[in-house]
Amino acid sequence: MGLDALNYDNQGLVAVIAQDAETGEVRMMAYADRTAIERTLETSEAHFFSRSRQKLWQKGESSGNTMSVREVWVDCDGDALIYLVDPAGPSCHTGQDTCFFRQLNTGGELVEGSTAGAAPTLLRLERILRERRASSADKSYTKSLLDAGPSKIDAKMREEAEELGQALIGESDDRVASEAGDVLYHLLVGLVLRDISLRDLLTVLSKRFSRSGHEEKASR
Repeated sequence: MGLDALNYDNQGLVAVIAQDAETGEVRMMAYADRTAIERTLETSEAHFFSRSRQKLWQKGESSGNTMSVREVWVDCDGDALIYLVDPAGPSCHTGQDTCFFRQLNTGGELVEGSTAGAAPTLLRLERILRERRASSADKSYTKSLLDAGPSKIDAKMREEAEELGQALIGESDDRVASEAGDVLYHLLVGLVLRDISLRDLLTVLSKRFSRSGHEEKASR
């Protein structure tokens, strides 16, 4: 079983998706043979097999943009893996964070995507908020909040949290979801103001998985 149970293709390879362990963003796709998988498991660093060069390679061996691998997951057919990774720097050779920054539109045309790219919802929102922060747009609500500073954002978060609490007590599920969205939006605006990334927040949360809430609160 184990590595012998994987469904290698006729070149002895399986597809590998490298996915950010915190944000869920797909960073890149490559291939690995048995040796590359063994090296990944032994070192906790992402290794692959280059089909063009016909050799083993470690992600970041020349660029320094390595990927630490937390876990390796196998699909139901055994012919594809997911490396859950902590990326150090951009993952694409172009300098982009992810290799998936171009999009096929509805007409089948290849176009450059936005800065948000093919990211999960919260990560896309964070990137859009950072774009707003750098913009000179006068009509941007996000920009106005960031320009107003922490006191304004604090007031809005308190207001939105109260509205969410009231919705939880006696309003519809749709209203609860809507008010929760407002809270998350203003939370992310506050993080952008302080230049704290969504990934930093998610890392804090993931560290709490193996601890009870009572233990976590007592350690503060």
